[in-house]
Amino acid sequence: MGYEVEVKYRDVDHDALRRALAAIGAVEGATVDEEDSYLNHPARDFATTNEAFRIRRVGDDARVTYKGPKEAGPTKTREEIEVPFAPGRSDDLARVFDRLGFRPVAVVRKRRTSFSLTFEGRPLEITLDRAEGLGEFAEVEALARDRDDLPAAQRAVLKLAEKLGLTTAEPRSYLRMLLENRAQANI
Repeated sequence: MGYEVEVKYRDVDHDALRRALAAIGAVEGATVDEEDSYLNHPARDFATTNEAFRIRRVGDDARVTYKGPKEAGPTKTREEIEVPFAPGRSDDLARVFDRLGFRPVAVVRKRRTSFSLTFEGRPLEITLDRAEGLGEFAEVEALARDRDDLPAAQRAVLKLAEKLGLTTAEPRSYLRMLLENRAQANI
């Protein structure tokens, strides 16, 4: 079992952040288009339990991700379980969940460029995201092996973000922001 430890930042100048990442030796990865189809459980409301369940598509690749309830602390921290599926089978996967009673909630689309860096002995990932209809963001993320590793992972994420000059934290998920925008548009 692992824990995702991250902080999302809004109003980010991607060009300036890209230069800052290069200056500290971060390695730029590929830019990909991600499509996250969020589903709700047939017998419990994930919005109430603070969980998330999605099918992520990146090209022909698909994976299912479960994110557990948020843990207390200075970062967005939650258990994450991710399972890849055979390339090109995401439609079959969506049909299986439909037949099991899962219902679509929303689709979040983003263009993401990832950077990797070892910071204070810990591997970290920094992503520059352009989320459709939401704007430009950056995320700083670490994986914690277990609960005992959470404080060290949280410190590393926050310290790197400070070093990069990231200041405007956004606690909401892309899904939450998208749903709130829809609700405001319907008022």
